[in-house]
Amino acid sequence: MLESLITSKTRLKLLVKFFINENNQSHLRGLAEEFGESTNAIRKELNHLTEAGFLVKQSEKNKIEYKANTHHPLYQNIHELVRKYLGLDRLLEAILERMGEVSHVVLVGDYAKGNNSGVITVEILGQNLNEEYLEKLGLRIQELIEKEVNFRIIHGQIDPEGLVLYKR
Repeated sequence: MLESLITSKTRLKLLVKFFINENNQSHLRGLAEEFGESTNAIRKELNHLTEAGFLVKQSEKNKIEYKANTHHPLYQNIHELVRKYLGLDRLLEAILERMGEVSHVVLVGDYAKGNNSGVITVEILGQNLNEEYLEKLGLRIQELIEKEVNFRIIHGQIDPEGLVLYKR
């Protein structure tokens, strides 16, 4: 879907990285290593996105860190587009449909960090949760969004580095 609109795979990876979670930030070499691409390809796309105002850069020690510009007028639109691209909207809808008294749904792991690894890990916090439904839901969601999904029911604290998708 989004691949037909954004034809640069590197740019798409960068948008997922920075716009899935506003706290994600990284530097050129780290991105090149993470994506398995040359620093030149990454640099070119970082420059385009920075010049367009979608990313901001800041110097930290002797590295330049990049992150999403949350003040950009299109930030929220791109953030929502990335969430839809990853299927998080359908995932959340399916969880809340018949899961029980859900208080938090938190995206953790690779996707919370903006790494499009193909494995989505979700933690669910609540009371009287329907664990049988969760087992069936995993298979249904995988077919729906074409990504592996791992669910964990947690008791207690949510992962502070996770991305909260739902909070009651």
